[in-house]
Amino acid sequence: MPDHRKHRGPHPEDVRDFAPEQVPALRTATSELSWLLSRSYPAVSSLKLVGDRHHLSARQRTAVSRCACSDQQRIRRRAHERALASLAGEELWIDGYNVLTTIEAALAGGVLLRGRDGCLRDMASMHGSYRKVAETVPALELLGTILSSSNVCGCRWLLDQPVSNSGRLRGIILELAAERGRNWSVDLVPDPDPLLAQAPVCVATADSEILNQAAAWVSLAGLAVTSQIPDAWIVDLSGPEVPEPAAEQAE
Repeated sequence: MPDHRKHRGPHPEDVRDFAPEQVPALRTATSELSWLLSRSYPAVSSLKLVGDRHHLSARQRTAVSRCACSDQQRIRRRAHERALASLAGEELWIDGYNVLTTIEAALAGGVLLRGRDGCLRDMASMHGSYRKVAETVPALELLGTILSSSNVCGCRWLLDQPVSNSGRLRGIILELAAERGRNWSVDLVPDPDPLLAQAPVCVATADSEILNQAAAWVSLAGLAVTSQIPDAWIVDLSGPEVPEPAAEQAE
């Protein structure tokens, strides 16, 4: 079925699935799934176990899955996170769809999730095609303002070439960059994930698999939303802090 959406707003079920009274169960489910993942239980069967236990809907299970991570993954991700202000004079690689759709969703009133690792994620799954919405250009303008204030020396956007309309989005990004005098480049690649995971520079993403491998990453979408969109709908499933590994005792 063709995608005729004009906004990246909430799903019809989100008002029910992410109502305030649902959040405690979602937080508990995220914590329980993270506990299982920390002990190497299989992700798929663990999510089913937790989801069945709390009678979660399909969309709630997706949210819990995106927000959970093992203790080891959380500690590793936090250790490699950079502050945007620390990137002055450096190049930044951007996971294009991952960053852009999160800000589009925030601007359109869609639900965002704060995961156990502190990242903000949206509920969108970019499979097959991308459609420009009313929030696309405002989201790019917002990102441009934040990136300019950070004094990064340049940004390389990576877009999934197999996703329909990636070429059109590339044109929009480059046109806007030229109008504003921004040092942005856009590459269409078969799969951005391995390139970002092994990037020689800091990357902007909230993709869990990339965060598990990247040498340095920044929560660009999270910073943009929290600093520029104060009324964004954020469901916080981050849970309690994971204790740091105990220091070795002195001999």
